[in-house]
Amino acid sequence: MKKLLIFFAAGCLGALANSLMVWLFGVLGITAALGVSIAPALSAEWLYPRIVWGGIWGLFFFLPFKSSNLLLKGAILSLLPSVFQLFVVFPMMTGSGIAGFELGILTPIFVLFFNWVWGVVAGLAIKSA
Repeated sequence: MKKLLIFFAAGCLGALANSLMVWLFGVLGITAALGVSIAPALSAEWLYPRIVWGGIWGLFFFLPFKSSNLLLKGAILSLLPSVFQLFVVFPMMTGSGIAGFELGILTPIFVLFFNWVWGVVAGLAIKSA
């Protein structure tokens, strides 16, 4: 139970880092400069579900890996929420098309990067716990 709580909390922390990075890229105009329409407002309504889902995704750290490197594990596990966002959330929940291409051709690259941030921060949190 202790490990599951740590994994959930680490996933939440990773999601906070991910969300702040998404917001910051929007505020700084980085996504827009590269033709991607991702620039959310930083609000509780936007942040809360992302943090909860980040915690749920963090539970996947429970899966056994041959490598004990938590940063590598986080990077690999970050592919799970990326695939979910690209092939479930964007086309079915937001109407942004498969892989979010209606938001810009580079959308999948940003999704992979932002979720990589989640995985690395979650891995670092677990390592420090």
